[in-house]
Amino acid sequence: MSPRWEPNPNIHRGRTVVSTLHAHLVFTPKYRRGPFTDEILTRCEEIMRAVCADFETELVQFNGERDHVHLLVHYPPKVAISRLVGSLKGVSARRLRQEFPGHIRKYLWGDHFWSPSYLAASCGGAPLVSCTSS
Repeated sequence: MSPRWEPNPNIHRGRTVVSTLHAHLVFTPKYRRGPFTDEILTRCEEIMRAVCADFETELVQFNGERDHVHLLVHYPPKVAISRLVGSLKGVSARRLRQEFPGHIRKYLWGDHFWSPSYLAASCGGAPLVSCTSS
């Protein structure tokens, strides 16, 4: 290995693949009634970071408002986004309901915390270089 070469920590290296995949995810709570406070958003971020670690992914950024949350996730190609989203929503819903039952109950009812839909948008990437010869 060349002494000038420095590995890029943003690139996942597997046995047969080199990748850098990022997804922008947006989740909204059921009925979009705005149950999030600063304390709940902080705890939600902690829970989602732990879930991402279990999937060998990285939660690069987390942000939220009263009625939705944004995540920027760096993931390897072996991770299916739909499975990651299912775990993120399922684990966070269960834990937030356990830890903030009185507050959550004021805004949401029934068994559902998150809306069943979500936004997943790919982001970043390298431009394609023309390989044709002149």
